[in-house]
Amino acid sequence: MDSFWANALYSLAPTVLVGVLFWIIVRAIIRSDRTERNAYARVEAEERARLGLDKPAA
Repeated sequence: MDSFWANALYSLAPTVLVGVLFWIIVRAIIRSDRTERNAYARVEAEERARLGLDKPAA
C-alpha cells in the first residue's frame, strides 16, 4: 500500500462505516417511535368514537 489515497481510504473506512451504522440505528428508532405514536393515536381515536366522546382540544 504505497499509495497515499489507498492509505487514506483504508484509514477513513472504519469511521465512515461506524457513522453509517449509527445513522441506520437512530433512523430505525425514530421511525419505530413515530409508528408507535400513530398506532396509539389511532387506537385512542377508535376508543373515543366507541365511547361517543368529543375530540380533545389540541
